[in-house]
Amino acid sequence: MFGRKPPKPTIGWREWVSLPSVGIKKIKAKVDTGAQTSAMHAYDVEFYRKAGHEFVKFKVHPEQRSTKKSSACRARVVDYRKVKSSNGQSELRPVIISDIELMDQKWPIEITLTNRDEMGFRMLLGREAFKKRFLVDAGNSFFGEKMKKKAKKK
Repeated sequence: MFGRKPPKPTIGWREWVSLPSVGIKKIKAKVDTGAQTSAMHAYDVEFYRKAGHEFVKFKVHPEQRSTKKSSACRARVVDYRKVKSSNGQSELRPVIISDIELMDQKWPIEITLTNRDEMGFRMLLGREAFKKRFLVDAGNSFFGEKMKKKAKKK
């Protein structure tokens, strides 16, 4: 048929994603259609200037509910945004751009950095990151890649 677009792939309410631009191989993201911008947990955040541009170095615990593993990341700060969190408080956050990989697709997204220690997910994937690319099935998870569970020691 003329004018009919191919169907978009479907993602669930949580997905494993990679952020190769900042060196994160896998992080579980909550797909949030109610949030405009993506956010990632960051700690030990330090800002510096290089060649006339502002950069940030920070650490991320990519595993949910664990502080055992840590990834050291660096990125250029492209903006600052005032973001109102789910608890109603506003915060000025640095914005970085990173490529994201999900379901054999790779594209750049904006990510705000904040402390998400108290949140269930280290990363929130806001609708700007996936609009016009995916449909969201809010009742299912991990349409992309399922992470292999480690065998329990007996």
